[in-house]
Amino acid sequence: MSFDISLWLLQDGVTNGSIYALLALALLLVFAVTRTIFVPQGEFISYAALSLALLQAGRLPGVVYVLLGGGLAAAALELAQALRARRWRHLPRRLALYLLLPGAIAALAWWAAPRKPDLAEQVLLVLALVTPLGPILYRIAYQPLAGASILVLFIVSMAAHYVLSGLGLVFFGGEGLRSRPFADAHFRLGVLDVSAQSLWVVAASLAIMLVLWLFFSRSLYGKALRATAVNRIGARLVGVRPELAGSLSFAIAAFIGALSGVLISPVTTIYYDTGFLIALKGFVGAILGGMGSYPLAVLGSLGVGMLESFSSFWSSAFKETIVFTAIIPVLLWRSLTTRQVEDEEE
Repeated sequence: MSFDISLWLLQDGVTNGSIYALLALALLLVFAVTRTIFVPQGEFISYAALSLALLQAGRLPGVVYVLLGGGLAAAALELAQALRARRWRHLPRRLALYLLLPGAIAALAWWAAPRKPDLAEQVLLVLALVTPLGPILYRIAYQPLAGASILVLFIVSMAAHYVLSGLGLVFFGGEGLRSRPFADAHFRLGVLDVSAQSLWVVAASLAIMLVLWLFFSRSLYGKALRATAVNRIGARLVGVRPELAGSLSFAIAAFIGALSGVLISPVTTIYYDTGFLIALKGFVGAILGGMGSYPLAVLGSLGVGMLESFSSFWSSAFKETIVFTAIIPVLLWRSLTTRQVEDEEE
């Protein structure tokens, strides 16, 4: 391997690792707040990437129907809970969140799709379509079982993954799509030919990490999420509602997944089930970081990107195997150094 090839592989590893880092942060946030291994994270990637490609073709994205159906199901659950508990105070606000907001976004998408808006408007519309799916999914699948064990929540995550993946096949079809790049420019840096799309990926990833840091350190809601992640019972005692914390963490995860899908859609062809493998590599990065530290999760994800890039040169047929095998030593080390693992009692 020459030095020039190493630079090319390093560039590719940084680009891919930036996406994996975002996904690792989202997965770590959801796990810390709700104790949920968020397997459906990949579906948000596929939904966003395919929706952007369809909008650029002047077609209505199928995620509109998933959004409307999910919002209707969540609203029905809220209504049933209000009838059972005879508490109506928060019902109008929640019905507006699960019915009016998805309906307004779906109407906007239906109006805008045939008109082929500008790229920035398309990206904003895709983010608006996919992000509400996070809180809706939490309300339907996870909130009723918030006090269950980690194993039960993992089983629910697997079920949600298969349901969303099946819906993706129904509404998007089995053909892969790719959107147009944000910019066609290329920059020459020595032997490297850096595309503007790669710079977009890295810059957007760094910007989102900065925004997340400011959100968790400066905003009231961010501090509430941090408190819930540290001690759920203590956070509840000081007034942080676990339903709000869970819904907000899922919204952030859905937004990060949607943004990741938008960023990678011009780079590779995306199918309805492609996002699962991408999110799984973000999960590997979070595990390499110890599943407890956001900076270490970012470093672990960059390591995954590097390992994948160099593995594709050494043995492209086994690059996925090499990446996923990397977590085995980490898991063995944690199993030997962790004395006792108990579910937190609620």
